[in-house]
Amino acid sequence: MTTKNKGMKLLALTLSISFFTLMGCSSSPTLGPATTYPSLTTSVDNYQYLIGPGDSVEIFVWRNPEISGNFLVRPDGKITTSLVEDIPVSGKTPTMLAREIEQTLSKFIRDPIVTVTVSRFVGPFSEQIRIVGEASNPKAINYRQHMTLLDVMVVVGGLTEFADGNNAQLIRVVDGKKVSYRVALDDLIKSGDINANSDVLPGDIIIIPEAWF
Repeated sequence: MTTKNKGMKLLALTLSISFFTLMGCSSSPTLGPATTYPSLTTSVDNYQYLIGPGDSVEIFVWRNPEISGNFLVRPDGKITTSLVEDIPVSGKTPTMLAREIEQTLSKFIRDPIVTVTVSRFVGPFSEQIRIVGEASNPKAINYRQHMTLLDVMVVVGGLTEFADGNNAQLIRVVDGKKVSYRVALDDLIKSGDINANSDVLPGDIIIIPEAWF
């Protein structure tokens, strides 16, 4: 094959790839909004920890050490024990999980008594607090009971020099609907105004915009 023919074939291949790429882009569906999972926690006083992927759970079955043990929650939110495979655990409290395992084991064991404890805490994504925008270290963090805006700002290292902290927004799901609240982070961090400090809840999203100079 001559150099000219090779060049013509390469050009044709390039044009074909470009054509199908453009066609694919023009007909690709638009992604819808992410699914919102409301938290079981609706106030700082009724917080219940929910198990999530990456957690380490210890399951103790009374008088049955052979099926007791420590289990890592898989990315799909399930665990596998020596007796039962694929037990869904994500999004449940340890007590809820213990009662469900008792029901499952009752098919094999008479009157099982199960205790579940968590030794490594990650939690489901729906329970994490997400900080995006002009934070020094924007990221998702695990919720702790009675956590406030100030606690969150300490974890993410405060604001950048370009942040418009007093126009930050906190997005929260209330009764199945997303509600936006303005939070004054500049007043809280730079002026030390403790009145600007507020409680946060699992699943909150804090958006910190850039200031327009």
